[in-house]
Amino acid sequence: MSIIEKKEKNLNQLITKLNSLTLTYSQPTYEVEKIRTEKNEILRQKIEIENKNQELLREHKYLKEKIKTLQLEAKKSSEFEENFNQEIEELNQETENLVSEIEKWQM
Repeated sequence: MSIIEKKEKNLNQLITKLNSLTLTYSQPTYEVEKIRTEKNEILRQKIEIENKNQELLREHKYLKEKIKTLQLEAKKSSEFEENFNQEIEELNQETENLVSEIEKWQM
């Protein structure tokens, strides 16, 4: 269970307890209001945290996709570089063969 899920579970338990407190005890009105205010604040914080969590999850997904794209581009670039180096090596070999043939004909 993730930390956020644990916190959400604890918040829900606290809200349930606060609701039962206001229903079972005969408390002065100002205490009931104080408890309601605290409950509402906790609910507001919970919603805010959930929204931030969703935003972070979206950003995480976007960054994962961006990393995949960059990895593919790097792989293609590496393959292109390898092919280019191989072609250069082949051209060098052909050049050496031509120079060798020219030297034979000059003798």
